[in-house]
Amino acid sequence: MSSSTTAATPMAKQQPRSGPLARTSRSTATRVLAGLLLAGALAYSTWSLEAFLPTGLSPRTTYVSELAAEDQPYGTFFRTLDFIAGLLVLAGALGALLGRTAPLGRTAPLGRAARRGWLPAVGWAGIALFGAATAADSRLPLSCAATADPGCLARERAGDVPWTHSAHAVSSSVAVTGALIGMVLLTFVARRHATAPRLALARTGPVLVVLELLATGWTLASVAAFDAGRGTWGLGIAQRLQLLFIAVWLVVLAWSAVSEARRE
Repeated sequence: MSSSTTAATPMAKQQPRSGPLARTSRSTATRVLAGLLLAGALAYSTWSLEAFLPTGLSPRTTYVSELAAEDQPYGTFFRTLDFIAGLLVLAGALGALLGRTAPLGRTAPLGRAARRGWLPAVGWAGIALFGAATAADSRLPLSCAATADPGCLARERAGDVPWTHSAHAVSSSVAVTGALIGMVLLTFVARRHATAPRLALARTGPVLVVLELLATGWTLASVAAFDAGRGTWGLGIAQRLQLLFIAVWLVVLAWSAVSEARRE
């Protein structure tokens, strides 16, 4: 009896210490992941600097990717920032997946109460895919700007451009697909399981998802019109809105994670 009581006493004293330490560790990890996502979103938005740089490309009619084309004056600058953005988001998403603790720690099933749920896992995998494809996208640059250069457009339609043009189209599509998967699933999870009624992702996520779907639809229609020789249909505006809504959603996700970390 006495030996049993003696053995149990130290363990009872250790538990109060381990609880706060574990919560502090989770909170720190969540803040780091949120910081990666926030930094990635900001780097992903640097295309907006075209408003202050003499790029010579119209934001109304050109692809954002054409800012980073090999023949453009600021191509290296934009390609480098896209690469950094992709790596930052990828690191944050992998941290959520592999670290067995996702941001929004008290929001099941993003939190430890339901780590076995497949929805958040697929959602974070989508964000990881978005980050990886964005980084790959920057390493597969366009050689010229087809929407602004008739000669480039003629070469592209004749197939007289580097293979990176086709590869770039694929990687860009994969990036947007990954982003949509993550946005839809993680927003759904937050809406359905949020324990904090003011969680930013639960409140504003659905609006951003709808706006992103609309912008994506507009972008696809504009690309089809351009390929058919029927003009751009505001292609530049549509794609910039598409990228903007992804970046804003990532910021909301990061902010929500920080908010939850403060509650730990």
